[in-house]
Amino acid sequence: MLAWLLNLVYFAVAVAVAPVVLYRALALGKYRAGWGEKLLGNLPRRGDDAPPCVWFHAVSVGEVLQLRPLLRALAESLPGHEFLISTTTSTGHAVAREKFPEHRVCYFPLDFSWGVNRALARVKPAAIVLVELELWPNFILAARRRGVPLALVNGRIGEQSFRGYQRIRPLMRRLLAAFRVLAVQSAEYGERLAELGAPRERIAVTGSIKFDGLEGDRDNPRTRALRDAFGIRESDRVFIAGSTQAPEEQLALAACRELRKAHPDLRLVLVPRHQERFDEVARLVIEQGFPLLRRTDHRSSTLDPQPSTIDHQPPVLLLDTLGELGACWGLAEIAFVGGSLTNRGGQNMMEPAAYGAAVLFGPNTHNFRDVVELLRAGKAARVVRDGDELRDAVRESLADPERGRRMGARARALVLAQRGATARTARAVRAALASTATDPAADRRAA
Repeated sequence: MLAWLLNLVYFAVAVAVAPVVLYRALALGKYRAGWGEKLLGNLPRRGDDAPPCVWFHAVSVGEVLQLRPLLRALAESLPGHEFLISTTTSTGHAVAREKFPEHRVCYFPLDFSWGVNRALARVKPAAIVLVELELWPNFILAARRRGVPLALVNGRIGEQSFRGYQRIRPLMRRLLAAFRVLAVQSAEYGERLAELGAPRERIAVTGSIKFDGLEGDRDNPRTRALRDAFGIRESDRVFIAGSTQAPEEQLALAACRELRKAHPDLRLVLVPRHQERFDEVARLVIEQGFPLLRRTDHRSSTLDPQPSTIDHQPPVLLLDTLGELGACWGLAEIAFVGGSLTNRGGQNMMEPAAYGAAVLFGPNTHNFRDVVELLRAGKAARVVRDGDELRDAVRESLADPERGRRMGARARALVLAQRGATARTARAVRAALASTATDPAADRRAA
């Protein structure tokens, strides 16, 4: 009954959002791929004699990139196992295929009962690992009925999500009881899951594996490749606005225009958060009168090619590729992390911090509250509340580079000191998946 009740709810939601999805598919080219996998559960079929398979689910790009150190650690201790990686978004799918060519990559089925049951029957996973907090009831309970061990890694639950889940506490208790282990980023997140009904003995505070994937060497090959592609010299002053949403690119361009009066060689790099906005941001740069250089071959773009300089200005640089932002932060002297002057709740500020950049972000960073508190307590980042404060903060760092370097050095030391979560997470997952015994009480709760 629960499965079909959920199917009815999902169907009603699907009908309501269908016009938006159809419009975006036709006008923007979104949501076109993977419908056989998403709607029907037609994931890769594995034979009965195939090696055991661990299925990892990562929603989008950020979660996919988190998997890199964990997959390396688990591959060493699980020889003979296959890994399957599923994603929800097309950008996550593209990055997963690029980063993990040795593993199968597919789309995650929508949570209709027929789709998840078909997907599980075709994949025949020996275990399932979910990244952060992906709690789809039909999928989780179907896996539990099949006796497939479930693990949550890098778990997090924000205050707003916690309040929402409290309204469906009986269902949450049933879902959380299905997991062998809930490896969470902090004790606070663990306590919230316990209040929602998770068995406390299955909660493991492992820290965030995001810290373990950080690159701190500015001379790494991927950053060098970007430096060469953009024509950035070692002596250039570089300001990067990354993971941005509208109107954050506009604010960065306005700051650049003003600051180039005193610092004419200032290099600005824009990295929009979403792939579908690359051309929109390119047009914005041109409309604002800046020369433009894209990471991709802009001569093949629908936009008119732009000269490398206008009135002797260096071009604004646009990183319009997927999966390169982490390396791009290694070019930054000053780094503004976007999604923080909008209502998104911030993006990953650990990457620029690990390179020792002077890190700036807006006040809306609830998605990374623990990291923000760490950086602010260590005087290793600065909050800017609007475009004027962004401009002033960049101006101060340009005028006093030693001050910016000291702030960046504090940030680098703080985030690199947090590493070690991958090993703790891998141990927790191995211990949980190695045990075939189940808790009868948990079985009754999940049945």
